[in-house]
Amino acid sequence: MTEMKGQVPVITIDGPTASGKGTVASKVAEALGFHYLDSGALYRIVGLVCLRANVDLKDIAAVTAHAMGISPVFAGGRISLGSEDITNVIRTEDVGQAASCIAVIPSVRNALFELQREARREPGLVADGRDMGSIIFPDAELKIFLTASAEARAHRRYKQLIEKGIDVTLDDLVKEMKERDLRDMRRAHAPLAPAEGAKILDSSFLTIQETVDKILYWWVSRSH
Repeated sequence: MTEMKGQVPVITIDGPTASGKGTVASKVAEALGFHYLDSGALYRIVGLVCLRANVDLKDIAAVTAHAMGISPVFAGGRISLGSEDITNVIRTEDVGQAASCIAVIPSVRNALFELQREARREPGLVADGRDMGSIIFPDAELKIFLTASAEARAHRRYKQLIEKGIDVTLDDLVKEMKERDLRDMRRAHAPLAPAEGAKILDSSFLTIQETVDKILYWWVSRSH
């Protein structure tokens, strides 16, 4: 990383699936006028590409090759791959499950490493994911580990999916959340865990705005 990039301030927001990282991070970025990196979207994009190509997700070489081949465009809150807008399609549960499976592959994480690091540019960056503070931006000025109970996260996801007309059960989502948490925490490479020096923020009983306000308060307190 160049010296200039090292001077660009970064806020990292890591945490388990459906903890609200994306919504919170984008609102924090908007409030500060910073760029926003949705690192999870990159893994979802690889998952989508692999599913469409009928790639065995256990075939490390094939999955890694697809990871190295993606060049998504993030603009105006939308995500494009080639000429296709994939903003919504990457949010389906099957793509999310695929993303979680391939995220344990070190070569895939390495393939996406530079794509993520290049998002660091003036005036600043808010990055959300699983290892933003520990692996990608260890020198971030503020590191947040945003969490919530599996039940609270499943309820949020349930509401989102029902609103989209997707038929799911709350019990299945709770079970899925817990399984995914275990998989993310137990993986050998970049397991899900708070980064060194991260502030733990449990949003189980907080609104999105209360969560955003807390992070902005920490940012202002840390900068002055």
